[in-house]
Amino acid sequence: MNPLEYPQWAFVTVAVILGALIGSFSNVLIHRIPRRESVAFPPSHCPHCQHRLGPADLVPVLSWLFLRGRCRYCAHPISPRYPVVELISATGYGLIAAAFPPATAGLGFLGLWVLFTLLLVGSAIDLDIQQLPDELTLPGVLLGLLFAVVNALSGGAAGLPTLEEAVKGALIGAGVLVLIGNYGSWVLRRFREPRFPDHPIGYMQISLAGLVGAWSGGLAGAGASETASLLTAVAVGSAAALVSAGLNVALRRVLRIPDALTLGGLLLSLVLGVYGFGPGLILMLQGGLAAAGAASLIAAFYWWIRGVPDADDSEDYDPIAMGFGDVKLVALIGAFLGWEKLLVALAVAVALGALLGLVVRLLHGQRQIPFGPYLAGGALIALFYGEQIIRAYLGYLG
Repeated sequence: MNPLEYPQWAFVTVAVILGALIGSFSNVLIHRIPRRESVAFPPSHCPHCQHRLGPADLVPVLSWLFLRGRCRYCAHPISPRYPVVELISATGYGLIAAAFPPATAGLGFLGLWVLFTLLLVGSAIDLDIQQLPDELTLPGVLLGLLFAVVNALSGGAAGLPTLEEAVKGALIGAGVLVLIGNYGSWVLRRFREPRFPDHPIGYMQISLAGLVGAWSGGLAGAGASETASLLTAVAVGSAAALVSAGLNVALRRVLRIPDALTLGGLLLSLVLGVYGFGPGLILMLQGGLAAAGAASLIAAFYWWIRGVPDADDSEDYDPIAMGFGDVKLVALIGAFLGWEKLLVALAVAVALGALLGLVVRLLHGQRQIPFGPYLAGGALIALFYGEQIIRAYLGYLG
């Protein structure tokens, strides 16, 4: 269908209006989630004078312009971020509607709208407090898998992942980032063991899962499919992590697993895989990453349900190379986009981080932008241009 025809533009117009309304709600999430406030009660109100806002105060963008950026009731300035978020949301919804209309994407556009909102809200919160809330990222992973099922039931759509690709994207995405973080932290500790390991499950168990998963793909048997090998690696690696956590609970202390064994052993395993040992380099790499990703999500859901203890003011801590919130955000992106576009998103995010990070440092000194917004930017570029980038890359190799 020609995008200039009325039905297509009608759908895009509705998407823009809906995006602006969702943008208004996104502002509520951005303000309230970090403060652990209900997003439903009390109703929208001025954060300065607490006066409840009426319908005329809540029209996206236009209310802010009409009120000249001030509260109707106390004249306190309203941050320009409110209309900016609404405009970004409206634009994003419109672009997704134009690129993934129902005629070609089925109901897939719904999931992509959800992804856009999660990325927008998460990025804004990360910029504010340098944290990515579990309330966004972990349910987002599950939503990504759910929409993969919806996509399949609605007939599937080119460019959107199947359930298998979504699962693989979530696990490998989390595994890539968490292992990069673990190796980076190991280097920052000058290859010493952590002084304050998590109890009962944390980075030690994740590294163990990666090592075990690298060697477990071959247990699926000769001639097994790549999917069967990957699921075997995930199952055995996750079981190893859970057994280690169970022993910690039973012993009421941390049973240390040396990084030299797990992280060093994983590197050695991949070298051996190059020379034909074990299941082979590709299966070992995929199995190690997916198993580590599965263990990191198990740990993430555990600590989300249990609650992470409040940090004290002590200066005693282990240096960390990568925030765990970024690991969960990458799993979310992988669940919505699949593993191939996830790799594109990661590459673009690293490039954006290097380029824009240098610009920000030159303009604002020591101010730093967290990695979450770069990941969001990489995800959006991968969403719209991922297939072209992948084809160009494969053409370059071929």
